[in-house]
Amino acid sequence: MLLRMPVTLRWFFLLLLLLLAEAGAGLQAQTGAAPAAPPAAPAPAAAKSAAPGQAEVVLGRTAFPVNDYFTISFRLRGAALERYSPFPDIEGFKKSSKSSTTTTRIVGGQTSTELTITQRYAAYAEGEFELKPFTMTVNGLTIRSAGGKLQVLPQQATPPPAPGGAAVQGLGLLDKLFGKPKPQEFVEPQDNAFLALVPDKTSVFVGEGVHVGLYFYLTPADQGLLSFYNFGGQLPEILQLMRQRTAWEEPFNEQEIVPETVVTGGKTYLRYRLYEAEYYPLNTQPLTFPEIPLQMVKYRVAKKPEAGLDNRMEGFKTYRTTARTISVKPLPPHPLRDQVPVGDYHLREAINRTSFRTGQAFTYSFIVEGEGNLAALAAPVPQPVAGVEVYGPDTETGITRQAGRVGGTKRFQYRLIARRPGVLALDSLLSLVFFNPSTARYDTLRPEVRPAVKGPASTTLAFTAHPDDPYYQDMLESADNRVQRRDAYAEVLRYANYILLALGALALFGWWRGGRRA
Repeated sequence: MLLRMPVTLRWFFLLLLLLLAEAGAGLQAQTGAAPAAPPAAPAPAAAKSAAPGQAEVVLGRTAFPVNDYFTISFRLRGAALERYSPFPDIEGFKKSSKSSTTTTRIVGGQTSTELTITQRYAAYAEGEFELKPFTMTVNGLTIRSAGGKLQVLPQQATPPPAPGGAAVQGLGLLDKLFGKPKPQEFVEPQDNAFLALVPDKTSVFVGEGVHVGLYFYLTPADQGLLSFYNFGGQLPEILQLMRQRTAWEEPFNEQEIVPETVVTGGKTYLRYRLYEAEYYPLNTQPLTFPEIPLQMVKYRVAKKPEAGLDNRMEGFKTYRTTARTISVKPLPPHPLRDQVPVGDYHLREAINRTSFRTGQAFTYSFIVEGEGNLAALAAPVPQPVAGVEVYGPDTETGITRQAGRVGGTKRFQYRLIARRPGVLALDSLLSLVFFNPSTARYDTLRPEVRPAVKGPASTTLAFTAHPDDPYYQDMLESADNRVQRRDAYAEVLRYANYILLALGALALFGWWRGGRRA
């Protein structure tokens, strides 16, 4: 049919078909029916999920009854919750349960979501409390609160009605769905615990040791009600109160605080040993220990326990000791009363030889054993005896603190040289006068060893090497013990200078000869 048309009409139809084809292609491109390539930019939803969103802190009512909760919340908008830091601790409050609320709004076709996380706090008691400034981190965002003052009011029988009936009706529907958290009522049970300062004596002599222990007692049934609170922080104040200016204090080694079962007054207790020391009075001033406080965590229990809840609320209780005074008695009259040591001592002896000859040195150990202030025990002063030379002593102290008692040994090692043959009476050379508080009498420790020295009388000095000094052992054995002139070392220095001058002159001569040959 197209062929039968005139040429002009045929060209007109062809042009019309071309225009219709172009119009169809443009319409297809606008509707996106056949996109040529995928979009290069990321999807808007992916970019939005990577954003941290917006967050803020919201505080609850600052004045509320003691049977209600104080709340701290944070709101997050524009992003999903990924992570957040813990809510702050408030002094005088215990953290209770948490809740989360998600609010979705659609305005003008745009959807927004808001998430609210709420932490509830229960007050221990009525009064005014301080909420210190704090910061939290939500999805990497740092949010801050300036804190404030919290007023905890007396308990109310029924909560005050909220203004507006619609709001009350809405809250009632939420309570039916999720259950409104009702504050538990807690009571403080009676405990049988006490803190005690226990000395093993009520009266001592000057220099006599008295053991003083600080103990905390509680019955096995009270273990779930009490626990220690920051004992390391309270210990410096306790030590300051127990310190005595007029006594030598010998503290026991620090140890882990573990309970031990004891029976006091016919009742079984768990006893915790907090601190113990031995005190040695230096004068007749009494030892006075004031009241010593110790703060403990004590739990209040729920009046009506509920399954799934802790049913306990932390509180604090301070226990105090009874003040103690220990009287100090003066020692009985004695010429050396201000110098003699006090303790229950006995003597143990040791000697390094079995045969003795004049002019040979030997060691004798005067070892004091027993209970007392061994750290302050002075060495016996040797008495002058003709024909005997005494050197030293070397001192070694070993103190043992165990089972509330302090004792040990103190060794005084002397080096002696006998110049005359015969029996060496060490008891006339060394002795130690002490006061025994158990018998309230003075006593004397005297050596019982009486070595027999053989050989002719000697005036030559002779020393043996110190047994624990191996470096000089060979030199001391072969050293010349003859008396030298005081200027002997000056002569050695003069001869050394002569040798140095001669070597210097020889070096100069060699240098001069070498230069001439060159």
